[in-house]
Amino acid sequence: MPVALVTGGSAGLGRALAHALAAEGWTVIVDGRDPDRLAAAVRRGIVAIPGDVTDADHRADLVAAVRSRGSLDLLVHNASTLGPVGLATWLPKLADVTVDDLQHVWRTNLGAPLVLTTQLLGDLVASSGILMGISSDAAVEHYPGWGLYAASKAGLDHLVLTFGAENEAITAYAFDPGDMRTQMHADAFPGEDISDRPEPETVVPRLLALLAARPESGRYRAADLGAVVGV
Repeated sequence: MPVALVTGGSAGLGRALAHALAAEGWTVIVDGRDPDRLAAAVRRGIVAIPGDVTDADHRADLVAAVRSRGSLDLLVHNASTLGPVGLATWLPKLADVTVDDLQHVWRTNLGAPLVLTTQLLGDLVASSGILMGISSDAAVEHYPGWGLYAASKAGLDHLVLTFGAENEAITAYAFDPGDMRTQMHADAFPGEDISDRPEPETVVPRLLALLAARPESGRYRAADLGAVVGV
């Protein structure tokens, strides 16, 4: 039975992916900061470990959970933070963010994935597994207000793909799902109707097709995957 670790598995794409993998017979380890929301996301085949991925003790719990199952076939860095939110109309411009904002976004979106991948790299190599970072079009485009998040996602792309370049036994993907109807997008556009955005569940089949086809390491957009893996 293959084993996956999906961070940020209590909602959105992380939860949808965890459910889909579990339905295909995977053992899926997920985490999330909200214990109640995480517990509600649990299905058969899913192991929930509440906590914040920036916390060293919590990461140790995730590593222990993986090791107790004997292998790791897929590591998905999905947990992330948008940064300072809650403004009346828009996200702050770079000139208005603080060093504390930078440290918070960097620790969640880049530092934690770096450390967790390092801790579990031997497990991924042993199983010739897949390392995936959930990216964003903001990693390659430049949107006002998205600067911190965008820079962290660009950094995550490089981090994941460099791990792949340095370890030929694994395959590494930066996966851009496109806009989705998630809480993060609701936070980014306060007061706006985001019902036109697709549900995360509609993106998962393309992600699963990528995993099944296993093309070479690289950055892949969900919208382009039809030409790559035939979905």
